Amino acid sequence: MISEDVRRDIQGRLRAIEEEHDVRVLFAVESGSRAWGFPSPNSDYDVRFIYAHPREWYLSLDLEERRDVIECEIVDDIDLSGWDIRKALKLFWQSNPSFVEWLHSPIVYRDEAGFADRARALLPDIYDVNKGVHHYWSMAD
Repeated sequence: MISEDVRRDIQGRLRAIEEEHDVRVLFAVESGSRAWGFPSPNSDYDVRFIYAHPREWYLSLDLEERRDVIECEIVDDIDLSGWDIRKALKLFWQSNPSFVEWLHSPIVYRDEAGFADRARALLPDIYDVNKGVHHYWSMAD
């Protein structure tokens, strides 16, 4: 479980990220050991999120050179890291296991406009189970 104090802190940090980077956080979850029910006494909070810039940002001629991740310094055991929506959808299309794990996290901090439900509805048509099995099998080696 995540205490209300920590939840409030994380929500505040997500709002600060939105202001500092001029983005909108669409989806944010707990992704580490806490999400899956086996935190150790020294586990941090692994907050992962997907964000979108204003429309004009995507119309830039140098879009491919622009940074597509936001990574924050770990403070008070809270580790925040996010992907731009374009990056997230490209990785989803490639059956990225991390993206799928995020969609199934039981600890959700933000889910704008039903982002997770809409993405999960696409899983049967997009996700290649063989790629996921290969990913986890290679991690076990």
